[in-house]
Amino acid sequence: MSTATKHEPAFLKALSGQTLSTPPIWMMRQAGRYLPEYRELRAKAGSFLSLCYNPEMAAEVTLQPIRRFGFDAAILFSDILVVPQALGQKLWFVEGEGPRLEPVADATRLGEINERADPDLLAPVIETVRRVKTSLPQETAFIGFCGAPWTVATYMVAGRGTPDQGPAKALFGSDPALFQQIIDRIVEASIDYLCAQIEAGVDAVQIFDSWAGSLGADDFERWCVTPTRRIVDGVRARHPKSRIIGFPRGAGRLIPRYVAATGVDAVGLESDIDRAFARDEIQSLVPVQGNLDPLVLRSGGPELEREVEAVRAAFGDGPFVFNLGHGILPDTPIAHVERLLAAVRA
Repeated sequence: MSTATKHEPAFLKALSGQTLSTPPIWMMRQAGRYLPEYRELRAKAGSFLSLCYNPEMAAEVTLQPIRRFGFDAAILFSDILVVPQALGQKLWFVEGEGPRLEPVADATRLGEINERADPDLLAPVIETVRRVKTSLPQETAFIGFCGAPWTVATYMVAGRGTPDQGPAKALFGSDPALFQQIIDRIVEASIDYLCAQIEAGVDAVQIFDSWAGSLGADDFERWCVTPTRRIVDGVRARHPKSRIIGFPRGAGRLIPRYVAATGVDAVGLESDIDRAFARDEIQSLVPVQGNLDPLVLRSGGPELEREVEAVRAAFGDGPFVFNLGHGILPDTPIAHVERLLAAVRA
């Protein structure tokens, strides 16, 4: 039975299990480079990390897509790698290439990493949450987030994103005990971080496991499902009514197992998942979120109209949040986003 009330934002009603005639909508990376107002503020900030750690600017960036489009939810502007940085790992961004960290690939390097995250380093992010919360319209929900332990660990071990997550796989194959210690630290830091976001005002949190699909079934259970369950349990121990969304990107037919074992309230769907399977085997368990292809949104035109209708037809008879299957692409025309919103809300 749904615990939602009529006073809740539509996004939270959907998370609570209500089927709505018009699904709530937001987009992953909705605050980003496709917006001219974002690009202007990003240039003023000087660097991506400076933007993340400036509460005034980060709050403004979080609010920009709400003002322009009226999405049903805002998502905190930050990055999943602030957690390893708060654990003491050096982090920087290379323009045009992405994040870099000093790799943690042996016991010596792990010894240089703190066992708990430094709350002072994350304090500016939590201040951003407070600022956004006071500025959001009452009908707009607020989402916080963290990276899942497996995905964060792949960056910590390799020092950068990799096409196959090979360095992390090599480490858990050769020294699973060491890899488990890395996972353990991410789990504990993520619990503290998400709880701090909830206490500062977010209405729900999402756990992004961008590389979940790179794991086989047994490794998926050990390095994706089990650590995520620990985060869910840890957050709920402090905030029993917290709403938690999982996004095990690429996990496909392993998602029903993920949902059952982790205890998440809802789950995100990538673009290429079979929609009939997702409706019958996943949406029957929890509300779902997704799964429009960002490439289709970028292209626009009749294909966008058809795909919006197909997504709504697949999931509209159950609890559902309209979203993309991954983040919006930087060169997506604003007019296409406007058309998407009009089609979803028609």
